[in-house]
Formats: sequence, structure tokens, C-alpha cells
Amino acid sequence: MNLFDLNGKKALVTGGNRGLGVGMVEGLCEAGAAVVILASSDSVFVAAKEFCDKGFDVKGVKCDLSDEKSIEESFKEALGLLGGKIDILVNNAGIQRRNKCEDFLMSDWDDVLNVDLRAVFKMCQLAGREMIENGGGKIINLASMLSFFGGFTVPAYAAAKGGVAQLTKALSNEWASKGISVNAIAPGYMATEMNTKLIEDEKRNADILARIPVGRWGNSDDVKGITVFLASKASDYLSGAIIPVDGGYLGK
Repeated sequence: MNLFDLNGKKALVTGGNRGLGVGMVEGLCEAGAAVVILASSDSVFVAAKEFCDKGFDVKGVKCDLSDEKSIEESFKEALGLLGGKIDILVNNAGIQRRNKCEDFLMSDWDDVLNVDLRAVFKMCQLAGREMIENGGGKIINLASMLSFFGGFTVPAYAAAKGGVAQLTKALSNEWASKGISVNAIAPGYMATEMNTKLIEDEKRNADILARIPVGRWGNSDDVKGITVFLASKASDYLSGAIIPVDGGYLGK
């Protein structure tokens, strides 16, 4: 038996059209899963086509993750595209706002918390109901290094990602006995669009690289393996974990 085989499994990935989400979707597809991507722009359909052109079974659904009604409608559409069953949920989508804490706008706070935490819970709730009825499943949330420490100029993001870590544990406490593994990946410093300003800041970039034993920023390929592991039978006895994928950053 191949513990990492995902043939026949149905997966839903938010934000699978860019950044780390691309690697996650590709990893799931390479292991045999059929995937629906949820994202806020029409680029979700372009991304789905690019995956299909590689021979993968991927479809796209447009969704405004800041709006509860849109989440519910998009989830229903995605479930239909997956044949009425969901085995794997990956909550990857997220947004960022930067400003000094004393100047941080409450509107920015609300925007980040709505997408990065509230929508995560709503998606978990919708998928969890289906998985309970089906006898189990795998939920993978995206935490962050800022689930462990506070960062700078990103108070809303730090609060949201701290919340994601605790939410992951809370869901695991209630759902692990129902066959649903709920875990979180905490990516380290990744060379994605969200971190462009950090990469362009010479001092911050140098400070960050100096603390990464691997000696480089991560990329979307670096989250493929952990995603497949957490989505497969290989992780059946793992639940409530927040797993750093950080090139050794936290250990230094």
C-alpha cells in the first residue's frame, strides 16, 4: 500500500491559483487527487486550465472569501464539481496589510481577519459537516511563522495566524474522533508576492537569510511534500499539529 496515494480523493484548495497554493495543488494532483481551486479573481480559471493542460483534474470556482454568502455558494458549487464529496480541504488563501501598529487602520484589520481567520473557520465548518457525514477527511490550514511570534507592522496578520493555530487545535479536539485530521502548515519565509516588500528591504532580507540554516527563502515546491503527507493516510494519527516548513528558521 502506498501511504501517500491520493487517487480517487477529492480536494478543495483556496488560493490555489498563485503563490504557495500552486505548489499545494500540483502536489495533490501528482499524488492522484482531483482538485477544485477557489480564488477571488478570474485568474482562478486561467490557473485551472494551466493545470489541466499538464494532465491534471483541476477546476476553478470564483469566490469572495470576505463574504459569507459567497463562501457558502462557492463551496456548494465546488462540492458539485467534486461529485458531491470532499476528502481534503486546504485553507491557503490569505491577504496582507502593512502599517505601524499606531497607524494601522481598523478597516485593514477587519479585511485581514475576515479573510485570514473568519473565512478559514467558515470553510472548515462547511467541509467538516460533509466529512462527518462521510466518515472522515483531512483539513489543512495555513498558519505562519507569525503563529509563533509577532512580526513587525502586521498586527492583523499576526492575530489572524495566531488564531488559525488555535482554531486548528480546537477543531482537532472535536473532530479527530470522527475521522477528521485537522493540522496546519506554518510556512517560513517564502518568496511569494505577499513577501515582495520584505525581499526588497535589503536589511530585513539579510537578517532573515542569516537566520535560515538552509540559506535561502522557500518556494511553492517546498510545501508539496508536507501537503501530500497531511492529505494522505500517512498522517492518519496526526491531528492538531502546527508544522513549521521553514528551512530551520525556528530552530536557530
